Amino acid sequence: LTSEVVDRVYNEYIGNADNRVQVRDGLLDAVADSLFLLSAVEVARYHRDAGNPVYFYEFQHRPSWGAGIVPEFVKADHTDEIPFVFGKPFLAGDV
Repeated sequence: LTSEVVDRVYNEYIGNADNRVQVRDGLLDAVADSLFLLSAVEVARYHRDAGNPVYFYEFQHRPSWGAGIVPEFVKADHTDEIPFVFGKPFLAGDV
């Protein structure tokens, strides 16, 4: 990587951080974007180019089942939206 790319990435994710929590959050965003967002955008472009509608969303609801297990700074983990999309909160009893 060139120093220009490193500077741009740093400034985008961490450059305006005032404290360690903001640095941590910026670093987590950078990792998540590189692991999930870049490939998702690439796949979405293929679908778009094939003439299909494409929609993106960001799930940020903190599920109650994570209390005491997942760190407080985590909004939602990967796949946390699945029970909400397919109705788990509205089902009675164990499934």
